[in-house]
Amino acid sequence: MTSTQMANDTRLVYDSAGLGRPAWAMTSPLLLEYYDTEWGMPVHEESALLERLCLEGFQAGLSWELVLRKREAFRAAFVGFDADLLASFGEEEVERLMNNAGIIRNRLKINAVLNNATATVALRETGGLDEFIWSFLPADTIAPESEEDIPKYTQEALDMSKALKKAGFKFVGPVTCFSLMTAIGMVDAHLVGSHRRGTSGIWPAQGPGGLTNSAGC
Repeated sequence: MTSTQMANDTRLVYDSAGLGRPAWAMTSPLLLEYYDTEWGMPVHEESALLERLCLEGFQAGLSWELVLRKREAFRAAFVGFDADLLASFGEEEVERLMNNAGIIRNRLKINAVLNNATATVALRETGGLDEFIWSFLPADTIAPESEEDIPKYTQEALDMSKALKKAGFKFVGPVTCFSLMTAIGMVDAHLVGSHRRGTSGIWPAQGPGGLTNSAGC
């Protein structure tokens, strides 16, 4: 099967070892590593959460593989997504970022990162970004058998989006928020039968049906 055919396949694709993954994870070594080691695993540290949220915003209208290829450049340019440092950036830093060929040079998205850093600092007064994001953990998860079974967003993602916008965040629509939720394990969007389903420690591999999340997450 060619990479194009795999990308158009909405069900699990199995490798020679019999491990099932969604087709998108099999289209490049970079996406394969991301799927097998990172996607769907819990994230709680502030700078890591801010990074994920901002990179999801950068991805809007583009491919996630492109963002992953540029992630180290993003981390260097945005000082490890340290909220305090980013909140101090001014127009001089914005222009420097706009001249950085290693990142996605979109002024609105760059300004959104600085804006979101300021909002993140402000959230510390009421529990912090981690507590805020994870307060939208749903009581149950989805059990998709194909990519077509995965919604664009859920009510929790819509609620998160509204709350983030109210808190001053930018580029945080419900689709972006749902992408974040699946990326950090708040929703287990691994297809049923994938060797990665249930690995977050939050959701059982079987999926929904009265199952609840782990209160410790």
